Amino acid sequence: MATSPLPTATASASKKRRSRGGTLALDEDVALDALMDFVKLGKDGKFHSAIYHKFLYAVVHAADPVDMLLELLVSKYFKYTDIRYFTYTSLDKIANSLGSKTTGSGKDALQNGSDESKNRSSIFIHNIYNLLAHVPLMDFQKESTFDMWSTVGLSSKGENDSSKDTSTYINKKLKLKFTKAWLSFLKLPLPLDVYKEVLASIHQNVIPSMSNPSILCDFLTRSYDIGGVISVMALSGLFILMTQHGLEYPKFYEKLYALLTPAVFMAKHRSVFLQLLDTCLKSSYLPAYLAAAFAKRLSRLALSVPPAGALIIIALIHNLLRRHPSVNFLVHWEVDESDSNATREASQSKKIGSDPFNQNDADPAKSGAMRSSLWEIDTLRHHYSSAVSRFVVSLEEDLTVRAKTTEMKITDFSSGSYATVFRDEVRRRLKQVPLAFYRTTPTSLFLGSDFPGWTFGDQHNSTVETTVEGNGKVEAVGASDSTPSKRLRMET
Repeated sequence: MATSPLPTATASASKKRRSRGGTLALDEDVALDALMDFVKLGKDGKFHSAIYHKFLYAVVHAADPVDMLLELLVSKYFKYTDIRYFTYTSLDKIANSLGSKTTGSGKDALQNGSDESKNRSSIFIHNIYNLLAHVPLMDFQKESTFDMWSTVGLSSKGENDSSKDTSTYINKKLKLKFTKAWLSFLKLPLPLDVYKEVLASIHQNVIPSMSNPSILCDFLTRSYDIGGVISVMALSGLFILMTQHGLEYPKFYEKLYALLTPAVFMAKHRSVFLQLLDTCLKSSYLPAYLAAAFAKRLSRLALSVPPAGALIIIALIHNLLRRHPSVNFLVHWEVDESDSNATREASQSKKIGSDPFNQNDADPAKSGAMRSSLWEIDTLRHHYSSAVSRFVVSLEEDLTVRAKTTEMKITDFSSGSYATVFRDEVRRRLKQVPLAFYRTTPTSLFLGSDFPGWTFGDQHNSTVETTVEGNGKVEAVGASDSTPSKRLRMET
């Protein structure tokens, strides 16, 4: 079957789709069905992988959008196990072929090439990612029956083999191809938007389905070392490798400590990061100096983050103090005056108006947090947001008594923002407190006793009012619309 018309057909199909809309969508559907019939029947019932590979190669290298084609593949064909298998196989080969152009002299040629060539390469990588991301994930633990597009399918087992052995064999082969395809793709120079999408979903969509997830350690540790938002997004996958697959990363907490900046509390993925931060600090084997360093760094950040960030910092410090009673001295320093050595050390380390904590030191062991205190938390009592000033009271409890306190759920605060703080404040029911108390309803702004000798009445009322002065005289005042009030004095 000729392969050269495939890219041209794909490009012309996209142009016709833009011009005639639904008419071409039907043509594309019919063309795809015809091609997949060749894949199914063109090799005596076996899957014709060569035709399918050329088709995917044309899709990846298409200059026009292939969204409609992806929708058709997902809805009609990606449900078949053998199509998924050969999709991974072809994408592995295509990614390796594309990657060879970005290594050695090929990489220099790409960097020094024209903007058009760089854009084409970026489009190809986007197309590979879209294909990988659209292939439905399989539950290898529960999957026992497989629908095949071709007659023969994937199994090379004999007819006498049990279905359980066949299922295990297919699962193993599919996992292996899935792993190879993703590894080949992750070696490519990913555009920033694709890089972020991969890191945001790798812990859910890639790691659980890999035959050996630990081989991702190089990609994730390299991403974690970049810093900034990329490191924040790489934390989820790296944490799974450390806790579930035995990855050792000696400088993990140093990198995590360095990520705590005001920018992280305004990042798009701050919710997941802050929940993982709380989980990483949960271990009872965490050294006291690390717990103190994280508590102090968070306390310092509370002075410069938005109100929603201050709320979650209070919750994180609350959990830290409750889990690690050895750092509760940060809340209140006590020095025995009778001990001259202790008094001398305290005076040297805690000078008036100075804080020994160094927030610019990236090493938590050298930050000086063990000689500092959480004085920043006390300033939050006077925070301009009443939600923060009310919530900081929770740290006044004796957190060393674990039976009387409970951990705070970070999920309740991790997605907060200015909008959520404002909405909660508006919805809060306030007590109706009277501003003044009167036994009777007042009829004027001032009382007569406030200004002896004066009477306050309506200028437009012509009635005569009387008032009693301090000397016992009765005073009658008449008012009219055109003349000023006249004061009449009568002896009593």
